[in-house]
Amino acid sequence: MVGKNSKKIWYFILSSSFLWFLLVYFYYSGTKIDKTQLRNNFVGTHESKSVQVHENRIKEKKSDNPIENFFIGGDWDRYINEIISEESHNNNSINGSFGLDSKNNYEVEKKVDSEVVTNEEQEISNSDSDSDSCSGRYIYVHDLPSEYNQDLLKNCLSLSEWSNMCSSLSNFGLGPKLRNSDRIFSNSGWFETNQFTLEVIFHNRMKQYNCLTNDSSLASAIFVPYYAGLDVSRYLWNSHTSLKDYYSLNLVKWLREKPEWKRMDGRDHFLVAGRITWDFRRLSDSNSDWGNKLMLLPESRNMTLLTIEASPWHQNDFAIPYPTYFHPSSDNQLIQWQNRVRKIKRRFLFSFVGAPRPNMTDSIRGEIISQCQATRSRKCKLLQCASGSNKCYKPVNVMRIFQSSTFCLQPSGDSYTRRSAFDSILSGCIPVFFHPGSAYVQYLWHLPKDYTKYSVFIPANEVKNGSANIERILSRITKSKIASMREQVINLIPGIVYADPRSNLENLEDAFDITIEGVFERVDKIRSEIREGKNVNGFVGEEFSWKKRFFGTIGEHEWDHFFVKH
Repeated sequence: MVGKNSKKIWYFILSSSFLWFLLVYFYYSGTKIDKTQLRNNFVGTHESKSVQVHENRIKEKKSDNPIENFFIGGDWDRYINEIISEESHNNNSINGSFGLDSKNNYEVEKKVDSEVVTNEEQEISNSDSDSDSCSGRYIYVHDLPSEYNQDLLKNCLSLSEWSNMCSSLSNFGLGPKLRNSDRIFSNSGWFETNQFTLEVIFHNRMKQYNCLTNDSSLASAIFVPYYAGLDVSRYLWNSHTSLKDYYSLNLVKWLREKPEWKRMDGRDHFLVAGRITWDFRRLSDSNSDWGNKLMLLPESRNMTLLTIEASPWHQNDFAIPYPTYFHPSSDNQLIQWQNRVRKIKRRFLFSFVGAPRPNMTDSIRGEIISQCQATRSRKCKLLQCASGSNKCYKPVNVMRIFQSSTFCLQPSGDSYTRRSAFDSILSGCIPVFFHPGSAYVQYLWHLPKDYTKYSVFIPANEVKNGSANIERILSRITKSKIASMREQVINLIPGIVYADPRSNLENLEDAFDITIEGVFERVDKIRSEIREGKNVNGFVGEEFSWKKRFFGTIGEHEWDHFFVKH
């Protein structure tokens, strides 16, 4: 009797175990199917195919993993290996549009992306919010022929008549890494960045933008990755106008034939030109005249053109910050740098880094240098960039002086603006401007409209005629006012630096992010004006563009004499 009961118990146990096994099996199988379906839905929510960088020689391909498709495997691997092989054979080429220095760097990129892939489950769970966050923020990138970007990088030796640009284009356009042997910089994130490589840096940042799309009908703005500054730099001296204008004319012809252009006649297109506006506004067809005609072309006047210095008298270009030496890869790097410059003790009241301009009658640099030299000890620090000296080209020398100064003088140079203004802000040094065209009416998206909060303005004509004593003016500013201005300057740092293109900031917006917001706002305004039947070709009196943008009016103003056309 006992034996029979024992057998029944064992049958019951085995049957129950088997049933539990089946239940668990079907449960997890169902979960896997649901996750697979959810993943497919996630990819479909954003795009019907993987988001791909519109870069020459990187072909479109289907993949279950959009991030993997973006960077890893297939044509991209072959492309990188081909470029690396070319460089090992010929040290004059730069590795593709990403400016990779070696295969090791590419492996680091793979590692970073694999870490992103491991977090895919978290991204999937937030797919709805991600999709909403891209609404109205999609950007379509034109797949230009390589002659407009990558080929320029490969032929880097031809980009400048006076210097070798090849090293400047390494590290995604950031240039060689800076060592911190003098403890002037932080230990990472610092590069010897050339002031004219912005278009390469910007393009590589664009490749990391979260809301790229292959479907141009979804795009709120369309990016044209033409390296206009690198192109024109080859022909600034002693070249025929046909050479200077060749790529600009062919670019607009190429764009006109695209369906994306015809939608708004290019008014939703934007382009970054990493030089000052005057390099693209040649006024005649004389071979001796400077620059090309890119910004004077009818098609270009419809686009939003982003430059490191804009024209006060035209509407189709907007200024964005010069690249500095600092390219943080995380929010923490930025915050640590802000905290560091906040604590620095500044020995000098003011400083000036620059060369005199004896051949420019309107220049006040000679007067500034004389006033600096006439001050008492520890009032002014001067780093004079004499002809034949390379002191001013060494970042450590510039940053050391700016970090030791309360105010940094930023007079106009060959043009209104200077990269030095952004180096001084990066150092926590309060900039002193002498012309409103040096910053105030230029960087409207990146600097506060109330310029008195972060800078000092001393009219250049008052320095020129001797009625303004710089030391006396700066000495009268109270300590509390200085502390407030310095804090404002330090708070500006995230928005005037470009983050390392190999990474993304999490909570802070850099100069790239702010620029994209500005582009969206401008294109949205134009789109609204088109719907309302308004004139989108500009207001009457384009020569007052600076005033209309800054003040919203074209009435008389005390700054008018600064913008008299010569």
